[in-house]
Amino acid sequence: MPVIQFAPFSSLVQPGFWHELTRLKIDVLRLSDESLTVNGSYTVGRSIRDRETGQDVALGCNLVLGADAFEKLPQLPPMSVTAIGVFKNYNTIDDFKTAEKAALFNEVANDMWQSIIDNKDASKLSQFLLITFADLKKYQYYYWFAFPAFVAKPAWEISAEGWKPADQKFSSLQLTCIFESLHTQVKPFFLVKFTADAAEVHSIDEAETLFAGMEQGSVLIGFLDPSASPDHPGWPLRNLLAYLRTLYPSHTVSLRVLCWRDSELPSADRPWKSRYGVVTGGSGDPNVKPTAVGWERHPTTNKLSARMADLAPMMDPARLADQAVDLNLKLMRWRIIPSLDLEKIANTRCLLLGAGTLGCYVSRTLMAWGIRTITLVDSSRVSFSNPVRQPLFDFEDCLNGGKPKAICAAEHLKKIFPGISATGYTLSIPMPGHPIPSGSIEQTQKDVALLEKLVDNHDAIFLLMDSRESRWLPTVLGAAKNKIVLNAALGFDTYVVMRHGARHSASGSPSGTRRLGCYYCNDIVAPTDSLTDRTLDQMCTVTRPGLAPIAASTAVELMVSLLQHPEGIYAAPPQPQSTNRVDIGLESPESGGILGLVPHQLRGFLAQFRTLPVTGAAFDQCTGCSETVLKTYEKEGIAMILRACNEMGYLEALTGLDKLHSAGDAALESVDWDEEDE
Repeated sequence: MPVIQFAPFSSLVQPGFWHELTRLKIDVLRLSDESLTVNGSYTVGRSIRDRETGQDVALGCNLVLGADAFEKLPQLPPMSVTAIGVFKNYNTIDDFKTAEKAALFNEVANDMWQSIIDNKDASKLSQFLLITFADLKKYQYYYWFAFPAFVAKPAWEISAEGWKPADQKFSSLQLTCIFESLHTQVKPFFLVKFTADAAEVHSIDEAETLFAGMEQGSVLIGFLDPSASPDHPGWPLRNLLAYLRTLYPSHTVSLRVLCWRDSELPSADRPWKSRYGVVTGGSGDPNVKPTAVGWERHPTTNKLSARMADLAPMMDPARLADQAVDLNLKLMRWRIIPSLDLEKIANTRCLLLGAGTLGCYVSRTLMAWGIRTITLVDSSRVSFSNPVRQPLFDFEDCLNGGKPKAICAAEHLKKIFPGISATGYTLSIPMPGHPIPSGSIEQTQKDVALLEKLVDNHDAIFLLMDSRESRWLPTVLGAAKNKIVLNAALGFDTYVVMRHGARHSASGSPSGTRRLGCYYCNDIVAPTDSLTDRTLDQMCTVTRPGLAPIAASTAVELMVSLLQHPEGIYAAPPQPQSTNRVDIGLESPESGGILGLVPHQLRGFLAQFRTLPVTGAAFDQCTGCSETVLKTYEKEGIAMILRACNEMGYLEALTGLDKLHSAGDAALESVDWDEEDE
């Protein structure tokens, strides 16, 4: 009698599996190479009809892994069963190549054998092994499957009649009974007991009872056959025969086998597809563990070797970008900062007031940190002097009078990364010392309403404008609405980056510290017109070219450090240094978060290549953040803003700075200056 030739499994890995592995590797596994459980599935064998010859062509004996392979209960198509696998991912290609593959294979095979011997468990008969290495920069995935199958000695043989259609042996009614039972509850392995013209399907776990109550050879052994070959049953039969031979040797000298391949009832032009045959086994010792084979051969070379799936050409470029842009950030959590909250950073909505040199560099650094919502506001257009200093613009943006800066910058951000939500607004911000004509009041009211709405809809506000007075209204709005406010200002070779202090509630600061100051708290004069009657070098921001990216990056890093601090916007600054040496290790743990210190101000001196942390308390007569100003704004709204712009001395009178000036002048006049004799 001819020896049975089994059709081996062929792995079919869907792209969704590699996408899920990418996510799992970056977010969960990281550097772990522990083995995991993975779920595959196979269904009844399928074939297609050749239009020229009219013959059926068998498709592969596939075991499929999809996007839900790592879920405990994956969704299965009709007439399909789950195959549980052991999954192991390696961190480097060298580890993958030099892995102890024989040891891994034998471990899985031993587990399958012990489940048979110890528990009479058939659930692991289709267990498989998958080892992988994921090159997440190139989106290339190296993998190798093994489908362990026990080798029978002597081999199983098929009767001289071979495999024949099941409807030649059983009636249509009997086969329909089997179909309906399996359609109700799919079983990978089963037993069939016939009664007259009907058939009863039983679980393979009932084999001992059925074998004991029936004559030898009268029980029909069935399995869900993934093979469509007329002469070669699928790989699962191999381990099913080993299972039965080991546990019931006296009943398995000869076995009737049903290879179930029907996913639907037959029709006029489509007969039953299932196959039937009688197999016989040798006289080998059933108590001796057989050897196992099953490493998958490469489909092209037919050699025992790993395969590689290259997803880069077939992946949606936008999806590629979405996964790749955050790779550097997620790698931080592998070793360096496991507690880094990237979701909190990504969900922070940032409003950038100013789309010039600082605005461009701040935008790029925010994107690098995974920020997904960036809104830019600016009133000017791109000029020919901009592109060399402002990396979101190019020469084409300067033509025909120049594109609106904020809108143009937002468009370029989307070109860099299509997944970002970037919006630009052309908007003029009212400024103290710049009177608003009566004909422009209506437009000013609209601009202020829009600015208020933007501040309400964002979490962090960056003040990146050219003039001192243009920062006043955003400072008031940020303080009144208790937003994170970051300020960056440039000199020729100096810069200041600071966070504005949060407004305290009636119960005070959560950290118990004094409120930190804003951009105007160190001034005893109100902001006024700094642009009129100035020469060109005074109107432009004349600064060393390397200063803006330094200040911009510092501002973003300060915001991110603040977001990661347990006290957030109320985080206390570090204690003043007793020396010029900055040593984070000397700071108390309470002064910093997981990214280190969260200073109030950083003043940079490029000529000395030095950065000085500064802490300043809020000034109760500040024209930008004092309670007097904030409560007046909350009460009067646009009327207060118009007075601040149109009335010289209004803010000084509102905050009491005018009285402070008078008291200072009076004190100076009362001093009796002694003059030395010449």
